[in-house]
Amino acid sequence: MSIDEGSAELWVRRFHPGGGGGGGGGGGVRLVCLPHAGGTASSFFSYSRILAAYADVLAVQYPGRQDRRHEPALTSVDALVEEIYGVLRAYDDVPLVLFGHSMGGILGFEVARRMERAGRPPLGLIVSGRRAPDLYAGEDVHTRGDQALIAEMSALSGTDPGVLADEEILRMVLPAMRADFTAIETYRYRPDGPLAPLRCPVSVLTGESDPRVGLEQAMAWRDFTSGPFTFRSFPGGHFFLTPQQDAVTAAIAEDLSRLAQSAVR
Repeated sequence: MSIDEGSAELWVRRFHPGGGGGGGGGGGVRLVCLPHAGGTASSFFSYSRILAAYADVLAVQYPGRQDRRHEPALTSVDALVEEIYGVLRAYDDVPLVLFGHSMGGILGFEVARRMERAGRPPLGLIVSGRRAPDLYAGEDVHTRGDQALIAEMSALSGTDPGVLADEEILRMVLPAMRADFTAIETYRYRPDGPLAPLRCPVSVLTGESDPRVGLEQAMAWRDFTSGPFTFRSFPGGHFFLTPQQDAVTAAIAEDLSRLAQSAVR
């Protein structure tokens, strides 16, 4: 797939100059951040500011939201992965580490599989707030009415309550939210064979009281790589990334430093 420069700029945001080709710090790697369902590139703004000392930090902007709100949102993981994989070809001149939260974790995993099949593997994958790919919970929020979708957003505590209370803003964000829930709730892992689907290192981060991801469900990611596996849990629920920002960014910085060292051996 060939992605022109304009298309790449639609999908990718660089909020802060950083290491690994973006100017500034000396990480020598590029961290690609993939948001949760209904999320935006800007949800990683504060993470980018902190982690720019360790990597060139990019955040992916899915269609259908913010400055891409006039584009139709994509409703399948396959379609999102196809686009993201193509876009990242413009950025793989520096070793890539994929970091995804919730739905973004599955997107990172499937993009990593595509990269490995193409002989251009990522340096590593960091998954946050997501159970292993073959574990399903029978969720069907995407088939229900708007109020059920709003209730799910509220229960996960990942959306500003002010947004949920503002009917005008809700009308703008609900279509993208429903598209994302459709994509992740209809996703099914397709194994390539009996071997672990990834060879790159995988690091998993999870909230100890996440109502959607149990600790064992998160730990089950260990079966999806033949490479090194790291597991860390933090106090908090599904969106532990916000209250635990200092601890989580320290953990990611540790991963980035270790991966950068492995890249130059």
